Amino acid sequence: MDSQEKDLETGKMEEVNKVEEPLTVAEEPTETSEVETPADDEAPAEGRHVYSSKKEIVDRLKEIAHGDEDPDKDEIDYLKTVFYKMHIAEREAAYKTFVESGADPASFQILPDEDEEVFKAEMGIVKERRAQLFRQQEEEKEANLNRKLEIIEKIKQMVVSPEEANKTYPEFKALQQEWKEIKNVPATKVSELWRSYQLYVEQFYDMLKLNSEAREYDFKKNLEKKTHLCEAAERLADETDTISAFHQLQKLHQEYRETGPVAKELREEIWNRFKAASTVINKRHQQYYDDLRKREEDNLTRKTALCERMEALIEEPNKSFADWEKRTKEVIDIQAEWKTIGFAPQKMNVKIFERFRASCDKFFSAKTEYFRQLKDTYKANIDKKRALIEKAKALKDSTEWKKTTDRLIALQKEWKTIGVVPKKQGDQLWEEFLTTCNEFFERRNKAGAGQRSEEHANLDKKRQIIEQLKQLVNEESDDIHQTVQKLIEEYNAVGHVPFKEKDKLYDEFHAIIDEIYKKHHISVTRKRLNNFKNKLKNVAEQGANALDNERARLVRHYEQLKSEAQTYENNLGFLNASSKKGNSLIDEMNRKVQKLKDEIALVKDKIKAIDQQNN
Repeated sequence: MDSQEKDLETGKMEEVNKVEEPLTVAEEPTETSEVETPADDEAPAEGRHVYSSKKEIVDRLKEIAHGDEDPDKDEIDYLKTVFYKMHIAEREAAYKTFVESGADPASFQILPDEDEEVFKAEMGIVKERRAQLFRQQEEEKEANLNRKLEIIEKIKQMVVSPEEANKTYPEFKALQQEWKEIKNVPATKVSELWRSYQLYVEQFYDMLKLNSEAREYDFKKNLEKKTHLCEAAERLADETDTISAFHQLQKLHQEYRETGPVAKELREEIWNRFKAASTVINKRHQQYYDDLRKREEDNLTRKTALCERMEALIEEPNKSFADWEKRTKEVIDIQAEWKTIGFAPQKMNVKIFERFRASCDKFFSAKTEYFRQLKDTYKANIDKKRALIEKAKALKDSTEWKKTTDRLIALQKEWKTIGVVPKKQGDQLWEEFLTTCNEFFERRNKAGAGQRSEEHANLDKKRQIIEQLKQLVNEESDDIHQTVQKLIEEYNAVGHVPFKEKDKLYDEFHAIIDEIYKKHHISVTRKRLNNFKNKLKNVAEQGANALDNERARLVRHYEQLKSEAQTYENNLGFLNASSKKGNSLIDEMNRKVQKLKDEIALVKDKIKAIDQQNN
């Protein structure tokens, strides 16, 4: 037995026959409010398709499930990992958008995903096909084993009949060819089967009494083939994909086993060459998995640290909304960091993920409970404030000034003792409560107000401003509008005047403002009217109906403007100008009323122009 057979016998081919260690495949995520997305720590292998959407992945899975090609485990695992990475990324993006919109995180619901349902259904079909394919392969391996055992038995019978060797040589070559054509057999039988086959082949050749020329030709052809196999194995050293190189090497070893012997003096040399090339690939393959295991251990260490951070964060007390928002941001940052870390060792990958997910779930469950209790507290506070508003409304029409004032002040003090409510609702409730209270206090102030010196002083100030405005009626200057506006602002800034003088002063002030406005804006109005008259000529050419339609439109517009102006004037009578906001609102409404009056006058002039045109 030569050194090649010895190597095989003593187990030196163990590295060559070693089955590739499977890569860790991500566990399918479960439905939960906060989940971690397993992230590949490496880019897809060279030549592997990069998918841009879940639909594209589902379409590919359908091709595999319903096509003729045999499902490839590596591709199926890759499709599963990429699909769920996209699936979880979409769900987290939806959650982030939901939270950023101001909604309560606890009310976020995970909606059914049609793509995921289709993906699971197609994956079930693929799994069944793979299981069926596995059974077929196992049956085929058993059949191949029996066929090869029969070939060995036939060669064995040839060996025991050396006198018939020359006659049985063609049959022997046919058996060798048949052996090569038979593919996989059970892995546990490969070495034993090959040793037995090689033993009887060698014995047949050793006792074969062929002429030297034929024997040397056979050895030469085998040497050429094994040399090509050596060269192919040596070229694998330049292959960048370590896993692919390892698989290719296994195929070369299978071909090497099935190739007949070479000249005895060359057997050791050719085998050593092939074994040396194999060693290079096997070492690279082993180093690949050593590096992978190291990265996975480092990933486990980093993920363990994140779990400890999460568990410590859960123990920190959160007493306010701000605390929860701060902690939630920290949790989201930790989850984002988790996604950047690759797989942990296979036996720990699921366990460490479950530990991390449990701490995340615990945090968000506590947050949900906090906001549920906070919501109950808000509701109770809102009910209390609404009760106070109803009490204030019951008092606002009272004429018992002293008694009702004390009761309303007591209600205001009680209001301050009630806890917080959501800002938007709180502002609305406070505005309603304050308005109700002010209605009573304004009535009280009007009823009890005397001739205060401050109000008389304000009356004098406003009269002085009115006198200054009167002096501007006939004044011509470029900045007349700015001067008038400044005096109006000064007028509005002055406080209350005696109630009985209020309406008279109001009419006097607006009368002089109207006079100034009309005098200094008449050119603009006239220009607009002239433009309208010019256009009437074109309208008149369209016929009498056109002028009537235009007049009807202007009449409707006139009535609309009068109604709008009357509404503003009515509202002005109800406004309280005791605050800056009140003054500003009154000013704005006065300007709108004046503008409406100007527009009404212009519309009246337009109607008159149409009547003149018709006449």
